[in-house]
Amino acid sequence: MSSEAHSALAVPISIGRDPNNRPRPTIWSLESATVATSSAIQVRCDRLDREGGVCCKDLKGKEDHRTLIDPDVVRDVIIGLSDGLTVPFALTAGLSSLGNSRYVVMGGLAELIAGAISMGIGGFLASQAERDHYRFLRRQTMSRLHHTCMGEMEREVFSVLGPVGVDERTAQAVAKCLRDVECDATDVGSTTTRASVRDEEKQGTEGKKDVGLTPFLLRFGQGVEEVPTKRLYISAITIGLGYLVGGIIPLLPYFFISRAHIALLYSCIVTSIVLLIFGTVKARVTGAANNLLGYIWGAVSTLLVGGAAAAAAYGMVVLLETNYS
Repeated sequence: MSSEAHSALAVPISIGRDPNNRPRPTIWSLESATVATSSAIQVRCDRLDREGGVCCKDLKGKEDHRTLIDPDVVRDVIIGLSDGLTVPFALTAGLSSLGNSRYVVMGGLAELIAGAISMGIGGFLASQAERDHYRFLRRQTMSRLHHTCMGEMEREVFSVLGPVGVDERTAQAVAKCLRDVECDATDVGSTTTRASVRDEEKQGTEGKKDVGLTPFLLRFGQGVEEVPTKRLYISAITIGLGYLVGGIIPLLPYFFISRAHIALLYSCIVTSIVLLIFGTVKARVTGAANNLLGYIWGAVSTLLVGGAAAAAAYGMVVLLETNYS
């Protein structure tokens, strides 16, 4: 018995003592993984070979670095200012044939106030219709996807991604990922009872309503995006104020000059200068102008539109006055 115990004690218990056969760790160290990942990213970056170690995102090339304004705001400003500069200017030009600046001011102010309110309400209703249209398409698309097989979803996703160079296998993976995300978002906000249509719009996707297969098909398949509620009021205020500011400019000379024909000359000069400036600024903020010729064309085209409207209104009033006199 003692010999067996002695022999048992002589048997090595662990192989870790053998310097030639050390045990390997069963999992990777987080520190080593982090170092390896960061070093791999640094190796792929060209800033290590660039003087000063400047990242490519911070390089300034010869391209245009102007910061463009929100296109929706630019659109509303252009609509308001362009209509405000052309419509009241054309009206005052037509009323100038009456010979008295008092009538021009009274008619111009009445049209200016009514036009600003009408344009603001029109912008509000247009944005509201766009929002309602998107919500209808979202409900329709979401309901259709709930009754659609996975193969049809993959075909729809591939019809969107295929023309831009995405292969069919990748499109299938994207479709599966988007479907899973939308299902998770719906499960999080689902309730035990069926809610109304308005509640369905709020539930299920709070904080995640822009992710999933439905927003993907709407944005990239049909080219529509949701309009925030605040956008309705911003559009109304922007268009209304733009029309009011633009419309007061052609009226300014008539406040100081009693003879309408003389005030019309000053109004034409002032409005023409403002139209040229407005066309130049519009070409700048919209990115339409890439060189001097683009700025010139933006200014001249805006001036031509306003001048044609004023000439047409003035000629119509003169023609009617000649026929009825």
